[in-house]
Amino acid sequence: MIFLAAAIAEIGGCFAFWMWLRLGKTPVWLVPGCCCLLLFAYLLTLIDTSVAGRAYAAYGGIYILVAVLWMWFAEGMQPDRWDFLGAGLCLLGAVVILLAPHTR
Repeated sequence: MIFLAAAIAEIGGCFAFWMWLRLGKTPVWLVPGCCCLLLFAYLLTLIDTSVAGRAYAAYGGIYILVAVLWMWFAEGMQPDRWDFLGAGLCLLGAVVILLAPHTR
């Protein structure tokens, strides 16, 4: 759930910058965007792992799935089978990273 919340916060924050820079919206979009990005960074510190890099690597798989879903539900572009296949492979990688019996 933390990874999911972090992904939504990160994508929301980045999308706010996208709205400002790419779609010509007002710079007011930067305020919630920055708040979302701060929340994202905080949430990743809550992941129960001994090293930050492992948390970030596993988060990548979740991020990719949420980004594909964002594209579908927030931007109205339905993913194709390749989007879903790629997201599924990334999720499998995240599971391996998180649940494998690491030696250290």
